[in-house]
Amino acid sequence: MISLSLPRPLSRDDKLQRGLLLLACVLFLLALVLPLGQILHTALVDDQGRFAGLDNIRRYLTTPALGHSLLNTLTMGLLVTGLVTGLAFLYAYGLTRTRLPARTLFKVVAMVPILAPSLLPAISLIYLFGNQGILRHWLGGESIYGPVGIVLGLSFWAFPHAVMLLSTAMGATDGRLFEACRVLRGGPVRAFFQVTLPGIKYALLSTLMVVFTMVITDFGVPKVIGGQYSMLATDIYKQVVGQQNFTMGALISTLLLLPALLAFAADSWLQRRNKQLIDSRSLPYQPEPNPWRDGFFLLFCSLMALALLGVIAMAAYASLVQFWPYNLSLSLDHYRFDLIDGWQAYGNSLRMASLTALFGTLIIFLAAYLVEKGQGQGGLRKLLHGLAMVPLAVPGLVLGLAYIFFFNQPGNPLKVLYGGMTLLVVSTIVHFYTVGHLTAITALKQLPAEIEAVAASLRISRFKAMWRISLPMCLPAVLDVAIYLFVNAMTTVSAVVFLYGPDTMLASIAVLNLDDSGNIAPAAAMAMLIFITALGAKLLHLAASRGLLRLTQSWRQP
Repeated sequence: MISLSLPRPLSRDDKLQRGLLLLACVLFLLALVLPLGQILHTALVDDQGRFAGLDNIRRYLTTPALGHSLLNTLTMGLLVTGLVTGLAFLYAYGLTRTRLPARTLFKVVAMVPILAPSLLPAISLIYLFGNQGILRHWLGGESIYGPVGIVLGLSFWAFPHAVMLLSTAMGATDGRLFEACRVLRGGPVRAFFQVTLPGIKYALLSTLMVVFTMVITDFGVPKVIGGQYSMLATDIYKQVVGQQNFTMGALISTLLLLPALLAFAADSWLQRRNKQLIDSRSLPYQPEPNPWRDGFFLLFCSLMALALLGVIAMAAYASLVQFWPYNLSLSLDHYRFDLIDGWQAYGNSLRMASLTALFGTLIIFLAAYLVEKGQGQGGLRKLLHGLAMVPLAVPGLVLGLAYIFFFNQPGNPLKVLYGGMTLLVVSTIVHFYTVGHLTAITALKQLPAEIEAVAASLRISRFKAMWRISLPMCLPAVLDVAIYLFVNAMTTVSAVVFLYGPDTMLASIAVLNLDDSGNIAPAAAMAMLIFITALGAKLLHLAASRGLLRLTQSWRQP
């Protein structure tokens, strides 16, 4: 007798899960896939909307100025990547492999640049090494406006990201490997080449990819301090804003997207190759005291920390000086923002950052829960996870331009969003989505799988269990995602520079406009206001986390 097994009917949770998965995929389609498709379409048509094929690319490559921009971008990418990775490697080594005094302080200082918009180091460098800078003689006659300024500014901006990646990898090394090397009479050099480097080789390559992508796609630093040294990111801005040449702007965006996609694909391959370095029997590495080594890294890390804090301090001082360099008396006149409605722009940034943190965190956690803890419907879950990884490879300037072409297109019912706060929030969430998604996925992986099974056996909705159990248990990661979105929303320039309207001017855009008009001191004041706000939000996050975690994380205690 043959028994036929009928498919199990979908429960209410299954139907809700399918609906939410479909809704999330549709939102990604509207907010990411279709805009990117539109920018690729625009890059391949002429001014009359006819398909041009490779003619646009040929025209671009035969334009000397634009060809130089491509070469300059790759040159800056390779140069800054090598410099930043080398400095960050030494800094991370000092944090993890030496008896460095005040280790926590050095960690905190290394993260300070994350709280500042990329425009701030460029402005600070002008006051330090510009034509009237206090340290202009240090450059030996070279101008800060050009490659030198771009290298210094982008190095400041990318340094903390490289330190985070490398210090995390070095901190995960099993201390037993160093003990084995010592027992086998291997010296420090042998331990470095046979233990340290093999243990972080994938993290080191990943750092190279991440920094390179950040450098070639940044807009703020080359715009403020690049001078006549053109790069792809500034060319996009000039073509679209200055010349209204949207076809060429789309083509340059496509070229800028290609190296970012290649770096993203290489980084994804490296992450798959990377193996777990510690297990339950691993021991943390405790470096032995070494006066010469520890003294060298104390000096090096102190100089790096001094340089990072010096850039911030110079911007703060410049924002308070009455009239540089002739009247150095201090005042708050530049914070009045008389030339623009700066306080409205600042209020818009606060509003946009708060909405981004609120709705972005909710969307990211729910989508991550559907991907990681969902039951069945593997195809939709894999599709959503794949879509969630795409924004990491899309430069903010390209995403903003794609939104112009898609949301400002005649006949698009979503055109009403263009220039409004809603579109600014959506673009910012999409731009920084991937890091938050990975953070939430990592936190959910740590939860026991029995939670959903017990909820099902008790006939409790898995979404109710998510709200009452999984979400409180993942609160540390949720708070990290929220502050990550808030800080990046306050400091971002590239993703929103094309999307704001007369009533939605943002503080970071105000910095750019003030610098364009030659009002560098008010620009420094607005940049410092953004930095102080991000710093205050981070301190508030730490204080709130300590109280909330005490209430929700007692389950982690033995």
